[in-house]
Amino acid sequence: MPNQAQPGTGEQAKQLALGQLREAILRGDMAPAQRLVENELAEQFGVTRASIRAALIELESQGLVERIRNRGSRVRVVTVDEAVAITECRLVLEGLCAAKAAAAVTDAQVTELNALGMSMRKAVADGEPLVYSELNHELHARIREFSGQLTAVELLERLNAQLVRHRFQLALRPGRPQQSLNEHLAMIEAIGARDPQAAEAAVRAHLTSVIEALRD
Repeated sequence: MPNQAQPGTGEQAKQLALGQLREAILRGDMAPAQRLVENELAEQFGVTRASIRAALIELESQGLVERIRNRGSRVRVVTVDEAVAITECRLVLEGLCAAKAAAAVTDAQVTELNALGMSMRKAVADGEPLVYSELNHELHARIREFSGQLTAVELLERLNAQLVRHRFQLALRPGRPQQSLNEHLAMIEAIGARDPQAAEAAVRAHLTSVIEALRD
């Protein structure tokens, strides 16, 4: 990454470091419990240690990083119990978003959701769990977007960021994509039918299934 094109200090440098670190954690490039050494990160991103420290504090507030006394920062480890608790909160908020989306969805948006459903079918049929996982993530994001419920969307973005490792693990579990495919197709069908109650119920059923899978 060329340093000369990057700001070294100030708010812009902090935002640069914050964005790069967040993406690395969300992509799984930085594993849970991996130490985040300020000097190394400052050199990597071409910013000051102060900018890295400020970025790590922000990521801590987002639940992605934890500070260990006398040992610095590391990527936060989200336990199964925490993942279940987070998913229980998602169940309520995503159910709300699905109901809102069903009430407001346009014909073009229904077409987009149906296309995502077809892509998800193909990914499962082709045995591509990581492709399916990304499409799964995109479907939920589109439903949140179509809901127009900005407060719920903001809360869900923070919650979902903490579940990346568990999401990938579930996607790779034998048989899990096949099981969740029908749950996602039911969500798409209910929203396409503009049935808020059915849409909320479909999302709740899906996330209840996710909780059961996490506990297995």
